[in-house]
Amino acid sequence: MRVLHVIPSVSERSGGPATAIVPMCRALSEQGIDVVFATTDHGFSRKQLDSEGEYKGVAARFFPVQFGESFKYSRPFAAWLAAHVREFDLVHIHAVFNHASVAAAAACRDAGVPYVVRPLGTLDPWSMKQKPVRKKLFWFVSGRKMLERSAAVHYTAAAEKEATEKYLGLNHGRVIALGVEVNGFPRIQNPQNPFVLSLSRLHPKKGLEALIDAVKARKPDSWRLVIAGDGPSDYVQFLKQKACGSERIVFTGWVEGERKEELLRNASLFALPSYQENFGLSALEAMAHRVPVLVTPQVNLAQEIEAANAGWVIEREELGRGLDGVLNNEADLTTRGGAAYEFAKRYSWEKAALNLVNLYREIECSSKSLL
Repeated sequence: MRVLHVIPSVSERSGGPATAIVPMCRALSEQGIDVVFATTDHGFSRKQLDSEGEYKGVAARFFPVQFGESFKYSRPFAAWLAAHVREFDLVHIHAVFNHASVAAAAACRDAGVPYVVRPLGTLDPWSMKQKPVRKKLFWFVSGRKMLERSAAVHYTAAAEKEATEKYLGLNHGRVIALGVEVNGFPRIQNPQNPFVLSLSRLHPKKGLEALIDAVKARKPDSWRLVIAGDGPSDYVQFLKQKACGSERIVFTGWVEGERKEELLRNASLFALPSYQENFGLSALEAMAHRVPVLVTPQVNLAQEIEAANAGWVIEREELGRGLDGVLNNEADLTTRGGAAYEFAKRYSWEKAALNLVNLYREIECSSKSLL
């Protein structure tokens, strides 16, 4: 079975979806699926990429972004999709509000190729209320047709499926969680300079302003807040100004590789106080390193995290008080860190790939029965 994955960007600075696509495709390949992903060159220089070939061991095609930082319009990408989509048995589209997704869905409909859409939380009621005029217009012009005529909608958490289907009247979703690499990472116990880690794309939905305010309001002690990641320069500058005056708040900028591993292994607590989070891959990565997490109820894994005793679920308005209770109990941090590791072990890329293959086969059988 040959499957094309379409995603607007695989630059890891774009966030979790771009980080997840490569291990997802690798895991599918290991299950016998012939996988190719197509994307734009957003976030890369020409020297970093060939227009076709491989990217991190996965067959890939890259196309130039012609305009639109968010929409990422690429006429060559759309033309390639229209010309080549019939070469695939199924197309898996990751994202909704961008040109690549619209073009891929249209090409599939014209060619009679079934497709799956993973909306990445963008159809959640909270997300739909951000820039509502633009999104409602897009939804009525392209989005509704894209979703309603898809073979399935791929959600990564049950809470995302429930909220989205209720809000938009969709009814053909499938919940298939993402995976994480769990290799028994040793966590450094009782580091000399304990810190709370926030590691993600710096975006207003992550709730970092509330986290900064909570840390600044606490009495000076040995605990620090480390904010790792990158985002729009004006928003990053806004966060730094908000943190100004506190020596206990550190911005590292973008991290990857060994530096990222070092932060995860040394962190005592991972914080993700998002306004909306359809999965929370960064939190799952922290748990795979035996780091307990502090999340808000709007993180769709929150109920499962709480049930597994893998961290704490705290309302955004209670972050300051919550941090006091959490950080003053080293024994509880250690215990929940162990539970977090066991929780992360439930989410393997092999399991995710097997579930995706089952979905693909169901769609393939259904499509053939209609011929």
